[in-house]
Amino acid sequence: MDLQEAVDALVASGAESGLQVAAYRNGRPLVEAYAGVPGPGALIHSFSTGKGCTATLVHVLAERGLLDYEAPVARYWPEFGAHGKAGITLRHALTHTAGIPQLPRSLTVAELCDWDAMCGIVAGARPLWEPGSASGYHGWTFGWILGETVRRVTGLSPGQALREYVAEPLGIADELYFGLPESELPRVVPLVEGDWEAYLAGLPYGAAFTRLVAPNRGVWTTAALANRPAYLLADLPACGTMTARAAARMYAALLGEVDGVRLLPPGRVAQAAAIAVEGRDRMLARHHTKGLGFFLGLPPTGGEPTAFGHHGSGGSIAFADRGRGLSFALTRTRLVDPANSTGLLLADAVRARS
Repeated sequence: MDLQEAVDALVASGAESGLQVAAYRNGRPLVEAYAGVPGPGALIHSFSTGKGCTATLVHVLAERGLLDYEAPVARYWPEFGAHGKAGITLRHALTHTAGIPQLPRSLTVAELCDWDAMCGIVAGARPLWEPGSASGYHGWTFGWILGETVRRVTGLSPGQALREYVAEPLGIADELYFGLPESELPRVVPLVEGDWEAYLAGLPYGAAFTRLVAPNRGVWTTAALANRPAYLLADLPACGTMTARAAARMYAALLGEVDGVRLLPPGRVAQAAAIAVEGRDRMLARHHTKGLGFFLGLPPTGGEPTAFGHHGSGGSIAFADRGRGLSFALTRTRLVDPANSTGLLLADAVRARS
């Protein structure tokens, strides 16, 4: 069964409602397939898959000399240094070791979508642990810490900076977003709940993720949140709305040239994709290996240590495998439990083809 047949079968069976898959090998398109969505150019909100775009943007700015991994975030954003955060570096933010994954329990969606309000909340937070001493997934705060840093050094909103420094050079400015222009809302395919929300609801009472990272149901990463126009329009660089082919193209341009464009030189990519922290994540309560802004060896990568990327709530994922010269992206409309095997199944099909 080829990739398109596999995608068609998953949607026809009802196991999936809509899928896009794309892959590049050695800088060239390898394969693309979709089912249950209007086409490969339909936009799908893919939650934290967008963190890979944020990390990529930070690395591009570092390569241009605008950011330094070892510099305190407060060098760029002085207000951030309050309440014991003066020593938190960009490296801490990229590796989820800054110690500030938490949000207020009373947080509303309106506040979540208010950039200035959220930056104020993050700047006013106190670390839950000594920065650098442990890693705990900064599910939402990753976006404001790095996004406001980007804004301070470029003068652009995170979404504008992503467009200028990453998406436009690759010809994907209309397929890779943090917050959407209002004109693009009709292109977004609504998400549907599979068993993802039930998975979150079933986490043990007092679990760090639902107690600190997403402390009330209104800010859980569910279809109900992602289908709200105000949320889709908000510049939230912890998340992203994209096509699979755009995400695969971005990761391909980290591995090498894509139509003459390479986002980063090999040394910078090796630095970004090297093991930075490894062990039990305090918020996710599982063992994870992380580079600078990317997760390493995620299950759909086949556990390959040379593979770096990011997954999103409900099962979307995009990554690059340096060993194979391969990039892969899956966007999906049905949000599923982390145990779902579709990502691995489709990535294996692509690896077999490559």
